[in-house]
Amino acid sequence: MKATYWQPGAKIDFANATENKIEANTVVTLGSRIGVVGTDIEPGAVGSVITEGVFILDKTSSSTVVALGDALYFDGTGITKDASATVDEETVNNTPAGWAIKASASGDATVYVKIG
Repeated sequence: MKATYWQPGAKIDFANATENKIEANTVVTLGSRIGVVGTDIEPGAVGSVITEGVFILDKTSSSTVVALGDALYFDGTGITKDASATVDEETVNNTPAGWAIKASASGDATVYVKIG
């Protein structure tokens, strides 16, 4: 099999299939991982989503203690260390977000996450 080079992959094209504008810097779920919207994407339009790099992201709970190297997950609202959560009495899997490149203490609202 031969491959055809397409793009570096640090950013990918992303179609906004919603009826709302997706604002730049919004975290989006890309199947089994996350990306960060690079520019505003209007409904029905295609824009860029960043898939590699380090981002400062909000923790779901500021009481969560994160150590350097911890695996992190996106639960739809923020970053957590929990791979799964209970929603309406059902267990759901959170989306892998990446890993912590810096510790985050209890009381810190954010964590530095290496995505990709």
